[in-house]
Amino acid sequence: MRIALGVEYSGLHYAGFQRQNELITVQGELEKALSRIADEAVTLTCAGRTDAGVNATGQVVHIDVTKERSPRGWVLGTNTYLPDDIAITWAQPVDDVFHARFSARARRYRYILQNTLNRNAILAGGVSVYRGDYDVTRMHRAAQVLLGEHDFSSFKGADDESRSSNRCVHFIEVSRHGPFIVFDIAANAFLNHMVRNIVGSLLLIGEGRKDSAWLKEVLEAADRSQAGPMARPDGLYLVDVTYPSDYRLPRREALGPLWLL
Repeated sequence: MRIALGVEYSGLHYAGFQRQNELITVQGELEKALSRIADEAVTLTCAGRTDAGVNATGQVVHIDVTKERSPRGWVLGTNTYLPDDIAITWAQPVDDVFHARFSARARRYRYILQNTLNRNAILAGGVSVYRGDYDVTRMHRAAQVLLGEHDFSSFKGADDESRSSNRCVHFIEVSRHGPFIVFDIAANAFLNHMVRNIVGSLLLIGEGRKDSAWLKEVLEAADRSQAGPMARPDGLYLVDVTYPSDYRLPRREALGPLWLL
């Protein structure tokens, strides 16, 4: 039987989500814990692989198992064997056509920037501190040029192996919440490092080092060297994955990170 599960984690102490030999990863820790509850070796599939240092409040995975367990059993049992910075938030049986990655219709990320002089001791790894004077309204307006389907080659990482760089951005918002600046972006899918590269470019506009029209030029260039530097991984969260309503998967009202929104 196939089980879908919601997962949240801090990526601070992991070499990314994907399992890697001799490195500690989120997938590796999840599979070890799930295998104990399933009483058999488990290999999971996720909605989106996150990089080292990247967090999630709305990751979704699926597993195929032969032993029956209640949703409560999957959640409480697995969490017993997980480190404190990884947790299963829900579990639900699904039919075999469900696929955590290929059934997803959209992914949503939030990048949280702390715009203060001091670094944050309590939220270390949960935010990135940038000390510049940023015009949030200017960044939000400039970002709207990214809406719709485009070739996002200018914002993809060097290691991206996607056959196509075309992606469709559904919305992008930049807003301030006290000392925090939040970049909120949803798309059908994302290229490697796409969100962090977009944020890095918007920060140049927010500081006044580039004008608002520059972002359109970068997008149309389809050349990574034309964009701004990649933003740091701390503060990036996968907060939601959207699936067809037929699956009736649980949805969180507060997408997170929960200490902010």
